[in-house]
Amino acid sequence: MEKLLFEMNKYFPLSERTMAALKQIFQTKSFKKNELILRAGDYARYYYFVSNGLLGYYKLDTEGNIIYKLFFEENSFCASTSAIIEEKPSNFNIVALEDVLLIQYSAKLFRELVVQYHDLALFQIAYLEKNWVVKKEPLEINLKWESAKERYLELYSNQSLFNRLKQHHIASYLGVTPTQLSRIRKELK
Repeated sequence: MEKLLFEMNKYFPLSERTMAALKQIFQTKSFKKNELILRAGDYARYYYFVSNGLLGYYKLDTEGNIIYKLFFEENSFCASTSAIIEEKPSNFNIVALEDVLLIQYSAKLFRELVVQYHDLALFQIAYLEKNWVVKKEPLEINLKWESAKERYLELYSNQSLFNRLKQHHIASYLGVTPTQLSRIRKELK
């Protein structure tokens, strides 16, 4: 839990009182590789912090193929945030790509604490600004304008993540077939 609080404090410094309240809603959960943490169609009730392991955030296309949108490594926050905010079933699945240790906390209880603790509200604003505006905007532009090769090179630049992914994860994330991925890799050698 200390790693989670450390990461939260990077966005905005939290008081001891706020951190004590947060610790009351944190739960440690373990999931095995390939285990679903959230299934599309279910209501998203929790936020997650990846203490150890790797998560994949994906949806199925009309033919049942997995399309990865994001991957979450250690010290990342993960949730079906739009489903939580809109109080609708999630469009996405969250799966353990490795054995994972998560800290899970109730979105409802967290929101109650956000109302109660001003510093936590400021954390939430800073987090959303950085991750849902600053980070997300370039991703959306890249998907529209960059080629699969350019997106591959960008993913490749994050070696800690890249080396943990299977080829089918990478192909799915890039929106290409495994054969097309092989061609991209050959071109770059």
